[in-house]
Amino acid sequence: MKARYDFSRAKRGAIDPLPRGKSEIKFAVDDDVLDWFRAQTHTTNGGNYQALMNHALREYVSKHGENFEDVIRRVVRQELNVRNGRKTTRVATRKTA
Repeated sequence: MKARYDFSRAKRGAIDPLPRGKSEIKFAVDDDVLDWFRAQTHTTNGGNYQALMNHALREYVSKHGENFEDVIRRVVRQELNVRNGRKTTRVATRKTA
């Protein structure tokens, strides 16, 4: 063992970079939801609960996905209603094929 080590060129963080098309985010999840996903990976003898959550989100988006433009329009309408003191309700968006 050396008496002194040189860390001047060392890098912090993960050793392996994320694959292309993946983003690392941090968000709060209810404990019971997280426990459910973790339990699912235990009952299937392993796996990654984060990958399972990603799969569930992807499935939801594919079934309920909206055109990006429609999502932006809906959010802007809701925000304008809040600023103008009106009650906010979900605005129906047109489905595009």
